[in-house]
Amino acid sequence: MPAAAKGLRSHPIQELFWTRTGLLLLALVVVSGLSMWVSGSLDAGLARNLLTALGTGTMVSAVVGFGQTLITASAAQRAMVTPLIEESRKALHDLSAEYRSLNREFFPTHVFEASTEPDPAFNALIMADLRDTRQLWFRGFSGRYVAARMLLSPAESEVRAVLADPCERGAISGRARHLARQQGATADYERIQQTLHEEIRIGLVGLYLARSRCVSLDVTVVADPPLDRVELFDDCVWITLYSAVAGAPSLYPRTLRFGEGSFIYDMQRAEITRVHGAREARRFVLTPDTSRDEFLAHFEKITGASLSEAEFLDLERRFHAFRREFSAKAELES
Repeated sequence: MPAAAKGLRSHPIQELFWTRTGLLLLALVVVSGLSMWVSGSLDAGLARNLLTALGTGTMVSAVVGFGQTLITASAAQRAMVTPLIEESRKALHDLSAEYRSLNREFFPTHVFEASTEPDPAFNALIMADLRDTRQLWFRGFSGRYVAARMLLSPAESEVRAVLADPCERGAISGRARHLARQQGATADYERIQQTLHEEIRIGLVGLYLARSRCVSLDVTVVADPPLDRVELFDDCVWITLYSAVAGAPSLYPRTLRFGEGSFIYDMQRAEITRVHGAREARRFVLTPDTSRDEFLAHFEKITGASLSEAEFLDLERRFHAFRREFSAKAELES
């Protein structure tokens, strides 16, 4: 039925003509009119009187029935239809609220597909989350990106980072395989591993340089870090899916953002807390007051290799070069 016809039924008078009662009233009016017309053409007598009485009575019945039907229809609408509409509206509102709750619990608030270049929208949103958080929990490979973002953010957070242990061969293999898939058949696996070791060294120096932007920076290295990167803030969690085979050719894999009330948020927070608090894990703490000599001692303990002044300056230079290139592509600097 056309929408216009449906709209006409919204008024009781208009709706009346679409019911069987309306058809009956119409039949009474027609009978009354025919009776009056026929009686007018007859001579005075019994037949004329009967037709006149029939027409008059039918007309009175039609008028009374019309009024009664109109009143009854309006009352019925107020008594039955309107409460039914309100109940339906309330049920739909409750159902929508339930679906919204399920969406918050199981579905991401944002999805960023894999790309070969940093996504400015992605980085603008994660920088806003970093600016508004008091605690940052990071689980990744080298920590280069989180260190670069901390240096570009005005926030001062309490940071806990879980990184790959450079002394464990298994800690490197997962990321190495991802990069090998990205490079294809020409990938040099040994060279990739060397590059990843250098990234960890650069990331450690970057975290040291970013220590002034946080209250404290608690760094833990583990032998079997999960392949996916997790950045957990007060109100949300970001998961970068390095484990997704579909995103292997891309430098920046598919990333999902979940809200604080989600199942994923609670699960990732519990997992990072468990890994960070493991007794066998090796860790060190950086604060704004940590001196370079203290950091060099931490660096040697974690990597198993001492760091000379020249090597430190070289790693510092390489980190700042990475930070400038990344921030320019991600449009993080004005």
